[in-house]
Amino acid sequence: MDTASATLWASAAGLGAFHGVNPAMGWLFAVALGLYAHSRRVVLLSLVPIAIGHAASVALVLAGVLTLGSLVNHTYLNRGCGALLIGWGVWCAMRGHRGRPAVGMRTGLAGLALWSFVMSSAHGAGFMLIPALLPLCTGSGAGGRIAAGALPLGAIALTIHTLAMLAVIAAISMMVYGRAGGLGFLRTGWINVDLVWSAALVLCGLALLVM
Repeated sequence: MDTASATLWASAAGLGAFHGVNPAMGWLFAVALGLYAHSRRVVLLSLVPIAIGHAASVALVLAGVLTLGSLVNHTYLNRGCGALLIGWGVWCAMRGHRGRPAVGMRTGLAGLALWSFVMSSAHGAGFMLIPALLPLCTGSGAGGRIAAGALPLGAIALTIHTLAMLAVIAAISMMVYGRAGGLGFLRTGWINVDLVWSAALVLCGLALLVM
């Protein structure tokens, strides 16, 4: 395994774990559904459509980045994506916590997957992977092409990212579900993840501007 591949896998796994920690990415909903149904099985079952919806959102970004990377000069692509990430981070910090989609406790698995897709897209989850994905492309202008093996590598990165996220949300969901008092401790025992998430988006954008 070369250094570039190892960096890609580590970045994909690390961001997957980071996404899994964020309650807005699904574990909070899974726990709420489990408490509503008084079932640990419901908690675990809910994680599957949540992971599928998240993966679908990230996959769209991955496909878009690989496509643009085959057509646009990387310098311009870096600058454009960097500015987009910084702007998205600022928007999330100022407005991102408002108007989140509401899904009832009786939603089906398809509805839960759709909710996860919308939430992941609205939070710009897939865009955090851009700094790792750009090296997969070789486009240096119009008529460029996607690097050989980029699509399989991108698929592997997506799989690693999703599995890391799934492992983290499963661990947190089980811990919170089994804790006395259910979700009550979140009122005093949880940091403001929205601000951490926004900061991460801005940092990814700054990384692209200096690449």
